[in-house]
Amino acid sequence: MFLKRLAIIALAAATSAAFAQSPTTQQPTPEAYAQRNQQIEQAAVQVAELVDKNQTAQVWDGASPVAKQIVNRDAFVKAIGTDREKVGSVVTRSVASLSFSQSDGKRIPVGLFANVAFATHFKNEKEPVRELVSFHLDDDHVWRLAGYTLR
Repeated sequence: MFLKRLAIIALAAATSAAFAQSPTTQQPTPEAYAQRNQQIEQAAVQVAELVDKNQTAQVWDGASPVAKQIVNRDAFVKAIGTDREKVGSVVTRSVASLSFSQSDGKRIPVGLFANVAFATHFKNEKEPVRELVSFHLDDDHVWRLAGYTLR
């Protein structure tokens, strides 16, 4: 079931492959960009919902090798569990933004990242919390989880 839920990330790869530019390829259409962005946002929602259900270990299992080099499974699960325990259950969640960034490797690993920020109201918080789900475009042109944080 977890793999089925993360299959949408692989779907994003279909459009991301079209974004790899060479002198003979055409520029992707606005529709292709919109479809890729929607798929990434949907994948981020699914990751957040898995975290809501305390399935953080399974989330890490499907993560990018980039993420797995930075943090081990137990530390990932423990850190997210601790953060989520403090804020309580989700009351509402809405996508606030989607951004892309290219890393040069100085602060984070080299590569293209997609970052979906949510404005999330949690039971124990008066104000919305920024919930961030990040993906890395791996060498096989598949977007995989790179991180999850609350700020």
